[in-house]
Amino acid sequence: MAPNSPPAASNSINSIQNATPVRIRRDVNSMHDGTVKRATVTTLFFLAASLAPAVEPEPPYRLPPLREIARIQHDWLRQRLDRVLPALMRKHGVAMWLVICREYNEDPVFRALVPPTTFAARRRTIYIFHDRGPTAGVERLALGGGSQGGLYQVYRDPADPAREIPDDAQWATLRKIIEDRKPATIGINVSPSNAFADGLSASEYQRLSAALGPEWMARTVGAEALPVEYLSVRLPEMAGTYRGLMQAAHWLIRRGFSNEVITPGRTTNQDVIWWLRQQAHTLGYETWFQPSLRVQKPQVETATSPLAEGGPVVINRGDVLHVDFGLGAFGLKTDTQHMGYVLRPGETEPPAGIKAALAKAQRLQDLVLENLRPGRSGNQILASTLTAMRKEGINGTVYSHPIGDHGHGAGPLIGLWDRQEGVPALGDLPVLPDTWFSIELGIRFALPEWGGRELFVGMEEEAQIDAAGKVRWTLPRQESYHLIR
Repeated sequence: MAPNSPPAASNSINSIQNATPVRIRRDVNSMHDGTVKRATVTTLFFLAASLAPAVEPEPPYRLPPLREIARIQHDWLRQRLDRVLPALMRKHGVAMWLVICREYNEDPVFRALVPPTTFAARRRTIYIFHDRGPTAGVERLALGGGSQGGLYQVYRDPADPAREIPDDAQWATLRKIIEDRKPATIGINVSPSNAFADGLSASEYQRLSAALGPEWMARTVGAEALPVEYLSVRLPEMAGTYRGLMQAAHWLIRRGFSNEVITPGRTTNQDVIWWLRQQAHTLGYETWFQPSLRVQKPQVETATSPLAEGGPVVINRGDVLHVDFGLGAFGLKTDTQHMGYVLRPGETEPPAGIKAALAKAQRLQDLVLENLRPGRSGNQILASTLTAMRKEGINGTVYSHPIGDHGHGAGPLIGLWDRQEGVPALGDLPVLPDTWFSIELGIRFALPEWGGRELFVGMEEEAQIDAAGKVRWTLPRQESYHLIR
C-alpha cells in the first residue's frame, strides 16, 4: 500500500453481516421466553461489534530509516541557519549572538542549532553568530565541538590544532573575535520570564563577564526575542513531514479507541496508555510525555483536573473517554486530545447530550481559529475568544500553545487551563507567520442523560499559520466520537 493512502474496503465483512441476521432472527422467533429473547438480542449486539470494520491495519505514514531522517533534519537546519536566523537577527537588532553552554547543561536553543548526530554540547561549546550584513551574511563560529557537517567554522587549540580548544583559550579567543569584529550589540540568552531565552547559566555568565570586561559587557543585551522566534518559526518544507506524524498519531488513537485494544468490562485506562506508548516505541517514535486517559462514567463523579491522580480505571459500556497523546520524530512534536465513547447494547451512536457536548467543543475550536492571527498577542486572542464563547453560552476554557521543536513550544501562550485572565509576559508575545499552534481547550456540558452532571470534553488539534497569515488545520479535526463497540 502506498504511504498516506487509505486501505481498500473489505467486502467480506459486509457479506457476513448480510447473512448473519437471518440465522439469528430464526433463533429469536423460535423462542417465546422474553429473557431468552433479550439475551439473544444482546448476543446479536456483541456479534455485530465483533464484525465492525477494524481500524486500517497499516499506518498511514511510516518513518524512513534513521539515516534518512538525519539527512532531512540536517537540510532543515542549514535552511534555518541560512534563511531564518539572519532575518531575525536584523529584525531584533542583534549584531552578534552568543550561545554558551556545557555538556549536559545545554541551552534550550542548542538542539535547534545542531544536527541530530550531536547529542550534547562538547565540554563547553560557544557558538558565535556575527551578522556581517545582507551581502556577506551571518558567519557561524564554534569554539568547542565540530563543524556540524560544515555548518560552523571551528576553532581549535592555538598551540595544537589537533586538540580541543582549552578552557582559558576559549574565553581569550572569544574576546579576540569580538574585538576584531566590534559588534554594536551582543545578544546573550538571559531572560527573567522566558525559559527558551534563559539558557546562559549563572556561572557561565560570570566567566563571560570576566573575559569580556566592562567595555564589551556594556554592549550585551538580553536576546530574548531572538531565540524564542528562532525556535518558533517553521520552515514550509517541514509541513508535509509533520502531517505524516499527525496521521500516525491519529491512527494510533483510532486503534487505541477500538475493540482491538479495549474489551469493555476488562480493559483499564492504564492498559490503553501503555499500549499507545509501546506502539509508538515499536514504530520508532518517542513519546515526549506520559499519555493520559480519563474515564468519565455515567454514575460516578470523575475528577477533571489535570492535577488529579489515581489508579487504573476499568472501562465499561456507557463511559466517555478522553486521551492526551503526543509523538516525536524529526525533532518535531505532536500533541493530540480526542474523545471516545463505549457503546451500550443496542446503541449505534452516543446519546444526544454527549454528541451535543462535542459540538460545543468544536465550536470553541472555531472561535480560537477565527481569532488566531499574526500580530495579535496570545492574551488578545484569549480575551476575544472568551468573549465570543460566553456570548454563545459555552462553558469552556482555552489553553492553546505553540508547537514544533518542543511540545509546549516557544511563542505566545493563549491562556492556561487555570489562568483564563491572561498570562503575564508569555501571553503578551505576538503570533508570527510560519508558526504552528496546538489548539488545546476544554468545555463542560450538563448532560440530561446523566441527571444534569457535567461532562468534560477536551480537544487538541494542530493548526498551521503560513507566510501569508492563513490558518488551517494540519489534519482534519475530530468530528465525531471514536466508538468502542
